[in-house]
Amino acid sequence: MMQNQYHFALATPEILLLILACAALLLDAFSKSESRRATFVFSILAVLALALVSLWQWNTGVQGNSFGGLYVADSLSHFLKLLSCITVAATLIYGREYVEARGMVSNGGEFYSLTLLTLLGQFVMISAGSMLTVYLGVELMSFALYALVALRRDDVQATEAAMKYFVLGALASGVLLYGMSMIYGATGQLNLRLIAQVIGSGNAERLPLVFGVVFIVAGLAFKLAAAPFHMWTPDVYQGAPTSVTLIVAAAPKLASFAITLRLLIEGLHGIALDWQPMLMILAVLSLAIGNLTAIVQTNFKRMLAYSTIGQMGFVFLGLLSGVSETGTEAMAYGASLFYVIIYVLTTLVTFGLILLLSRRGFECDQISDLKGLNRRNPLLAGMLMLAMFSLAGIPPLAGFYAKLAVLQALVGTGHVTMAVVAVLFSLVGAFYYLRVVKAAYFDEPEGEQPPLSHGIVTSGVMSVNSLLIILLGVLPGGLMALCVSVIESSLRFQ
Repeated sequence: MMQNQYHFALATPEILLLILACAALLLDAFSKSESRRATFVFSILAVLALALVSLWQWNTGVQGNSFGGLYVADSLSHFLKLLSCITVAATLIYGREYVEARGMVSNGGEFYSLTLLTLLGQFVMISAGSMLTVYLGVELMSFALYALVALRRDDVQATEAAMKYFVLGALASGVLLYGMSMIYGATGQLNLRLIAQVIGSGNAERLPLVFGVVFIVAGLAFKLAAAPFHMWTPDVYQGAPTSVTLIVAAAPKLASFAITLRLLIEGLHGIALDWQPMLMILAVLSLAIGNLTAIVQTNFKRMLAYSTIGQMGFVFLGLLSGVSETGTEAMAYGASLFYVIIYVLTTLVTFGLILLLSRRGFECDQISDLKGLNRRNPLLAGMLMLAMFSLAGIPPLAGFYAKLAVLQALVGTGHVTMAVVAVLFSLVGAFYYLRVVKAAYFDEPEGEQPPLSHGIVTSGVMSVNSLLIILLGVLPGGLMALCVSVIESSLRFQ
């Protein structure tokens, strides 16, 4: 256990990642190739090296606080950093052909260095021990994402999406910062564990504390794309280049969930009865707006955006069910963590398939573009079916067990009505997921469809990704136990 106030070794992943992101930028400056293959390979190797560092720290039990409590290294941070690295590596592999075909790297490889800087922001968020570090990580990740969405400067849709994302993101950051300032005023502390101690001792100012929590929950809901703070999600998902959409949709959800745990569970669990009803409202609104609006969408990326909103409703259900006196808090928060991991895993498949099916001059972003996919490539159609069935919660896939774990946590803490609501909206969601499968398997293709071809590495990663959806559905116990274990060892909510 390292407790040195300035122990830089604890922050090895962040320091190394910053150096590697700068190195990727320098490598690109001297690269003559329009495809930027060298920068791509360097970025993949960098992310895999960071994954090994996080795994090594986790296995050797590296834990502690650094920089005066601003930074925390624990099992939860190592686990989520490892998952973030794997997610970003898969994202880069899926998107390589797409960004090359559209000239997104021909005039400069900022795509890769910005992606690494996005990952750096996520690392800071995951290891945040103070409200200052939370805000620093959020802004670092967000600025890189704004630039990525606007990377195709000649694309009107992408520019519009970037402007909406920037304006609404700045508003959400302001809301989050205002909430933090009120909590600081109420407790006199920025460190999350010290905030918890002040609240536990009863010395916090009650009124500004509750108001601060309201603003913080609103800011977190924006980052997790929960209704009614979801307005940016469909426009950004649809307008951004698909490779960037995958960057926005996948790994950031792990980091956003991490700061939700750090702020609400680590710092503000003493007033959980005040933020629990807020999560309940967010969950119901997300389930309702996400699933009902997705039904009428014809754009596949936009449909997946509303699907994300609905999926986040389940995450909040898991978090609110952790507020109980039954001693099952770790199980409930572990169920939420498991759900986020399965969501990210499935999102990689869905948007990865859109990237593989898109080609130069053609964006596979309409549901009608998937018609007859089974005739052209049965393997890709099968992967699409697995992803849609998992999102719908059909057994024996991973999405089913993820939903079941959250529902068990709800029922176990007496929230039976919420469990019924969640099941009903899941049935609504099954309709639009099955509609995608119908298009791929039963509808006649429109026009002449060229043969599909993609690299061996991309196909291999996609196959492993899809197999994990089956494997974690049939044998979910190991990952679920791991999620509960890292929650118990890292968070203090008693």
